[in-house]
Amino acid sequence: QEKISGRLLLLGQIISVCLSFSVSGGAIIQGGLGAQVAYILTVLPKLSVSTVSFEDCGHKTVWFKVGESSDFRVSEEGVVYTLRHLSLVEQNTASLMVYAQDLLSKQVWKTRVHFHGRPDGKRPTKVNIGNIKSQLADAERVKRDWVIPPINVPENSRGQFPEDLVRIRSDRDKNRMLRYSVTGPGADQPPTGIFIINPISGQLSVTKPLDREHISNFHLRAHAVDLNGNQVENPIDIVINVIDQNDNRPEFTHTTFNGSVPEGSKPGSFVMTVTAVDKDDPKTANGMLRYKILSQNPQSPSSNMFTINNRTGDIITVAAGLDREKVTQYTLIIQATDMEGTPTYGLSNTATTVIRISDINDNPPEFTTDFFGEVHENRVNVIVSNLTVTDKDQPHTPSWSAVYRIIDGDSTGRFSVPTDPSTNEGLLTVVKPIDFELTRTFTLTVEAENEVSLVQGIPPHRQSTATVSIQILDTNESPEFSPNPKSIKLEEGLPAGSLLTTFTAQEPDHFKYQIVRYSKLYDPANWLEIDPVSGRISTIAVLDRESPYVKNNQYNVTFMASDSGVPPASGTGTLQIYLLDINDNAPHVLPSEVEMCERPDRTGINITANDPDLNPNAGPFAFELAGRPSDVRRNWTLSRLNGEYAQLQLRIGFLTSGFYEIPVMITDSGNLPMSNTSHLRVKVCQCDHHGDCVDMERIIAAGLGTGAIIAILICIIILLVLVLLFVMWMKRRDKERQAKQLLIDPEDDVRDNILKYDEEGGGEEDQDYDLSQLQQPDALDPDCVKVGIRRLDERPLHFDHQYPVRSAAPHPGDIGDFIHEGLKAADNDPTAPPYDSLLVFDYEGSGSTAGSLSSLHSSSSCGDQDYDYLGDWGPRFRKLADLYGGGED
Repeated sequence: QEKISGRLLLLGQIISVCLSFSVSGGAIIQGGLGAQVAYILTVLPKLSVSTVSFEDCGHKTVWFKVGESSDFRVSEEGVVYTLRHLSLVEQNTASLMVYAQDLLSKQVWKTRVHFHGRPDGKRPTKVNIGNIKSQLADAERVKRDWVIPPINVPENSRGQFPEDLVRIRSDRDKNRMLRYSVTGPGADQPPTGIFIINPISGQLSVTKPLDREHISNFHLRAHAVDLNGNQVENPIDIVINVIDQNDNRPEFTHTTFNGSVPEGSKPGSFVMTVTAVDKDDPKTANGMLRYKILSQNPQSPSSNMFTINNRTGDIITVAAGLDREKVTQYTLIIQATDMEGTPTYGLSNTATTVIRISDINDNPPEFTTDFFGEVHENRVNVIVSNLTVTDKDQPHTPSWSAVYRIIDGDSTGRFSVPTDPSTNEGLLTVVKPIDFELTRTFTLTVEAENEVSLVQGIPPHRQSTATVSIQILDTNESPEFSPNPKSIKLEEGLPAGSLLTTFTAQEPDHFKYQIVRYSKLYDPANWLEIDPVSGRISTIAVLDRESPYVKNNQYNVTFMASDSGVPPASGTGTLQIYLLDINDNAPHVLPSEVEMCERPDRTGINITANDPDLNPNAGPFAFELAGRPSDVRRNWTLSRLNGEYAQLQLRIGFLTSGFYEIPVMITDSGNLPMSNTSHLRVKVCQCDHHGDCVDMERIIAAGLGTGAIIAILICIIILLVLVLLFVMWMKRRDKERQAKQLLIDPEDDVRDNILKYDEEGGGEEDQDYDLSQLQQPDALDPDCVKVGIRRLDERPLHFDHQYPVRSAAPHPGDIGDFIHEGLKAADNDPTAPPYDSLLVFDYEGSGSTAGSLSSLHSSSSCGDQDYDYLGDWGPRFRKLADLYGGGED
């Protein structure tokens, strides 16, 4: 029972408040609403189960509804229908709650009806429920508010749409007009338009088939407002449950399932799990799946090697005999059926399951035969024979990979048998040299095993061992020096031709007669020689322990011995000579050069001696100043500090800077002492307060004295004077050239324009002129010709000739006078070149169609000449046109 807020009511079939239930067919059983009704049920989908009728007691407003049950529904006519196939095999019963409400008094009653299946399968008999008016007072009552159970609507309905579901009505619609509406998903929210309501009558309808797999339920709210839109009732919630139909087949999660199980597994061993899903309601039979195996391939050794749990999909073994070497995999066809596996009504689907039989080590490796091999003596890392085995287990697995072990015939460990991982062969290999003269054959026993042990119950196979016979082949072996290396001790200084020792080699091939010859292979100082037949070694030079080829008093020489075999073989041997020291080197002073200040302190300079010999042929040493020259002992003193050091001091208080050679006689302590006079180079210099020589003194010590520095400065001064004199001469020459320039009025000087005649590429405006206007003197009118000079000279060598200043022409506009004045000035100038000054502008060669410009002249009598065209030649000729053709002004 639930309380519903507000007072909106669901109106159903108008029936009496005084009720009696009747089921068509059979006897009538009297009872109240709380009574139980026994019913024999045989159910099919949408089969009318019973017709519940109500006898009227005077009221016409009673509504009835089935409670929380998804298996039944009650129509407005009071007919109970089943909504799905019911199976009463297990419980043999079904029940539902029926609600009844008086719409006027708002009272609610409920009763539970139980149905039992008939074992005989006969049709049900009619059972009537008598008048229960006396029981109404005892029924459970709901005050005022309406209890609305959820509305159950089957999915995929094929009825005519829109299909009425329920009518909503307010008790306040008696006095005024109301408008009804519903809101929520499926009404005014997506997906919209599934549920509609008549705004006047309040009839709620569904407009299309529902799909539970898409939306399983809808939550709507019903509203009642007046014509002005004012709310007259509190909204009421309506829950619409979509009843599932079996409209979806089971779907496997994979089309093909893959699993594995070890071979030899016992019955009951888990293999794998297959899974299928059904979109239908899993709480109903529509979504309850059952699995089974339809087929097995191959059917060996049995057709039922596996079984499946029909609820969970777990596949297990049910028979023994899984052998990977016979059957590597099984293929099963699995079927999943809903409706709890009922083949009549259930929907089914299939999937393929591939079960791979995994390998275990149940087959030992077996040798195919015995083996034979041969190898030359003294060879190592050589494969003698390939040992092959067969193994029925899966290749390239630990159950197949073989491990070889020599169990007999190789006590010295001269052979090993690694495994080739690609072929699984055993590679019998020599790992230690074998001497043919000692052993000529080997017989080995080799055992093969897998990387993993055999499973329990598999006995070892006798063919897992094999015998390998190996023949050793003889080769020409190299002669061997013995001992090698050979060490001897000698005193250094042994003269040439001295016999040191005999170094011989032995021939390992005892069964062959061969001749051995000796030679020297390595002798860095070239001190020794060897007799090629006897191997006697003698000196050819004096042995010197102090030689750079002697390391740690030891000198190494390598000799080679070669036999007469075919092909010949050779071996080497090393002679190690340990040289004993003798007193053959005199000591000398160390260091060879020292520094001392002009006014030294009293400490002096410590010196020592160096003797290449070893003790006792070296120190302690005796130091002494030589007697010559005489000033050595007068200026210096040498005092012995100990057996290794002596101190040199200056006897006088001051000594001039410079280099001094001090002879020092040193004697060692050998059995036959050796003496040597060494010269100690002493540099005397000026010192700073730290006692170090200053830089100037270092420059003097390098050989650059004061005189040299003065000479360098004089040379620099002379060079500067020469440069100054040259500059002055150049300036004077420029002044002389400027004094010889022509004094020409800048207004009358037109040479700038003439100098530009040789320029080309100025454009069409400058190039478009008639050269015939520059007429040759022979072609001019005799009245217009003045006396002129025409010269054909060679190309001028100077282009910047300076002319003396000339007097102004009487007529500035007469270019002829200008040219003659310039010519006259050039002829009278003793420093000017002896050719026409007009040629300075440019030399264009002989034979020009324009002739020489020297022949051009002008006269005021040539009135018929028009020079205005010169202005059209460009800006460079405009001034010439103004001067030559300007008219009277």
